Amino acid sequence: MAETAIETPLEIEDDFDGSVEGEYTSEETYTSESLAGRFGEAVPGAGLGRRKEAIARVRIVPGTGKWKINGRTLENYFPNKVHQQTVNEPFKLLELDGRYDVVARISGGGVSGQAYALRLGVARALNEADVDNNRAALKKAGFLMRDARAVERKKAGLKKARKAPQYSKR
Repeated sequence: MAETAIETPLEIEDDFDGSVEGEYTSEETYTSESLAGRFGEAVPGAGLGRRKEAIARVRIVPGTGKWKINGRTLENYFPNKVHQQTVNEPFKLLELDGRYDVVARISGGGVSGQAYALRLGVARALNEADVDNNRAALKKAGFLMRDARAVERKKAGLKKARKAPQYSKR
């Protein structure tokens, strides 16, 4: 988690003789959990999602539910309704539809890989925005887990990753 150190001056009592030189400060450390989601307001968050060769860098900010993916709207970038639903699943699960604007940059991979990378990025951003309230539900639904499956490499002497050439006995 991100930690921020804030230095605050200590109050010095009037009867203190001041024999020690220098300025005194105490260091208070805040984690993202202690700062995020105070008083129930929507706070910004960021997340990175990967799937196969696709990488999605996601930023969520409190807003009206607008999507901006590589400068295009959600419907324009993912015309397939299945991909739109996939990307929206974390918001539907947490009942946060229309409370955040999403700005994302996606590169690499195909359409499905990009959709699942974006879903992971959105889930991680929502988790960062309010860990206490969102993490359990997102984790149970499996949205915080990176799908590590990728294409297996081709091996020398084989036609594909596992397909061997036809065997000839004689």
